[in-house]
Amino acid sequence: MRKRVIDFVRGGGSKAEAARRFQVGRASIYRWLSQDDALCYERPGPRRSHKLDWEALRVHVEDKADLTYKERARHFGVSYYCIWHAMHKMGLTRKKNDGVHAAL
Repeated sequence: MRKRVIDFVRGGGSKAEAARRFQVGRASIYRWLSQDDALCYERPGPRRSHKLDWEALRVHVEDKADLTYKERARHFGVSYYCIWHAMHKMGLTRKKNDGVHAAL
């Protein structure tokens, strides 16, 4: 369908008419026409590599087990959720107590 829309517009039809006729958004038509290869499909998703090195995080957790997620996030320059997600996927848990013990 993308080819038919592009052929219609390049053949003299308007973008608005193509959007109505083929029932696609005008933004899609503009995006298709602005690409170098208009028929090439780009898979959606992240376009850059991951910022966090999981192996470096694993070593950091082993060396400094008492740090919080927030402190680790500041160290690696990522978000709190990024640290939580990576540690969850690796099966690592955080320290559950803060070092203060209740009086008996």
